[in-house]
Amino acid sequence: MNQNKLVIIGVGHVGSQVLTEVLHLQLFAKIALIDSQDKVAEGEALDHRHAAAFHSQANPEIYAGSYEDCQDATVIICAAGPSIVPNTGELMPDRSQLAMQNATVLREIMTRVTEYTKEAVLILITNPLDSMVYLAENEFNYAKGRIFGTGTMLDSARFRQILAENYQVDPKSISGIMMGEHGLTAFPVLSRVSIEGFKADELAFKGSNSLSYKNIQGAVVKTAYDVLNAKGWTNAGIAQATVALVRAVVLNERSIYPVSTTVTNAYGYQRDVAFSLPCIIGKNGIEEQLELPLDKIETEALKHSVAAIKETMKNCGI
Repeated sequence: MNQNKLVIIGVGHVGSQVLTEVLHLQLFAKIALIDSQDKVAEGEALDHRHAAAFHSQANPEIYAGSYEDCQDATVIICAAGPSIVPNTGELMPDRSQLAMQNATVLREIMTRVTEYTKEAVLILITNPLDSMVYLAENEFNYAKGRIFGTGTMLDSARFRQILAENYQVDPKSISGIMMGEHGLTAFPVLSRVSIEGFKADELAFKGSNSLSYKNIQGAVVKTAYDVLNAKGWTNAGIAQATVALVRAVVLNERSIYPVSTTVTNAYGYQRDVAFSLPCIIGKNGIEEQLELPLDKIETEALKHSVAAIKETMKNCGI
């Protein structure tokens, strides 16, 4: 009998979308919702219980819970804290603006969570993500590898979508990732892009636009703000990224995703910063960090991204 249990902390635009999507996995017998506004958690639980009456849906126990529910959780998802909002004076507001406020929020959450568990796999979505991951991983003596962030998974999906539109192919036929910060300095690993075995610059897949590093990097970062400025928030893409990670953990898929984690023995960094790099994700969370070879441009981009992350970390009091 399936006894897996999920806890979602923060059920605003992102957390509620994650809940909707995760129900399709049919992997959890219990789902507890925690929110700073109790009524919101109660409302989301009730709304999704109503949805479970349809034949297409599973029927797990969904309820407004408390931090005590973390005690026997298989997976905890943290989507709590304010998000960046559209700003008429700034088309591309930096997620690092959230640093101080969300660091306080996350420290409060982690203090409560660790009263009950340091073993459940904890997936972070809260921004500025890399700084939040480092804080959670390194200030609370949590089990190694069991805290990580969605990282550049969404950035990578946007990267593949942009390439797919250029080449007029299905984005799922493209293998390519973004690395570094989940934010303005995320960078594409263009040297490793593959379209079902074809290199991106091969004639068989000649696209209509230039695939320069600068053009692609700028387009990927900008498209996130196109969504934000149009609808006020982003939630569909990040929910899909989160659900992919949940599935990889619960089913021990050992999938490789670019997630945010405190980097150990890779690219010359030794537990002094968190950023996104390819990792094997399984039942223990991050099973292994993978050091993907980078070319000269990408190596410099990583240095620039790490510098930006470390500056944000300072603003978080790390």
